[in-house]
Amino acid sequence: MKIGYFLSCEENGPAELVAQARAAEEAGFQGLWISDHYHPWIHAQGESPFVWAVIGALAEATSRLPVTTAVTAPTVRIHPAVIAQAAATAAAMFPGRFNLGVGSGEALNEQILGDDWPEADVRLEMLEEAIDVMRELWTGAVVSRAGNHYRVRHARIYTLPEAPPPVLVSGFGPKAVDLAARVADGYVTTMPDASLIERYRAGGGDGPVQAGTKVCYARDEAEARRMAHRLWPNEVLPGELAQVLSTPEHFEQATELVTEDMVAESIPCGPDIERHVESIQEFADAGVDELYIQQIGGGREFFEVYAREVLPRFTG
Repeated sequence: MKIGYFLSCEENGPAELVAQARAAEEAGFQGLWISDHYHPWIHAQGESPFVWAVIGALAEATSRLPVTTAVTAPTVRIHPAVIAQAAATAAAMFPGRFNLGVGSGEALNEQILGDDWPEADVRLEMLEEAIDVMRELWTGAVVSRAGNHYRVRHARIYTLPEAPPPVLVSGFGPKAVDLAARVADGYVTTMPDASLIERYRAGGGDGPVQAGTKVCYARDEAEARRMAHRLWPNEVLPGELAQVLSTPEHFEQATELVTEDMVAESIPCGPDIERHVESIQEFADAGVDELYIQQIGGGREFFEVYAREVLPRFTG
């Protein structure tokens, strides 16, 4: 299993994201994920730069690492014709190493223009149509179409990469996984769920399975636990809350029910490398091809320790 680094736009400003990308490449990580949010989940995370500007900087800051958006919603907040142009430019700047990870989105980011938040089945319909719009535009043809959800009038993308970017679809339930198997070039998840990965493969999905997870490495376990609980209590919210809560304030209210022990049970915290490795191994055992790890709270020591003690166990 390849190990990459997960750049969190919710927790880091643009300069820090670029610095982390450089550190990840120097440490021997094998790829980058970068989140696409308008808001952080909660106020303590404190950031949310525009991902496409940061991606442009990453093209200059790195020389070999592939980059995947994890994930962009080309559905409500930004029209798929605009995402198609952004992704084409990014792919032209990262020859052969840019992937467009997409999903049906969360109300937290997608309702900022006052649009209604569709039900899950409708959001998946919108995502499938959006992917079709983008792929048509990536042919370089003039596109005019009127679909069920999107209109495009005489649009043509002039700056194109040599090959269109692979599209990976995020899915946490059977319908989304089936969509990924049917139309995507890969599957994205944040859970070591072998049954969903098997469903993707059984449905004809033959692209890479990418996953993301979080750790909080620190020499002091108690401090790591406090930091993970302060910054990422939303990680343990159940069900569809992450998709339907519409503001950081709502997430603040929901996470009042989350204890430090709940977060520490879900996220490896502290200096015990075996605990980190055990958590990573769960993804390998589930069938994940590429795992992207976010270090909560930053810190360059994480990259040094992982380069020395963790990455060699998985990447040789």
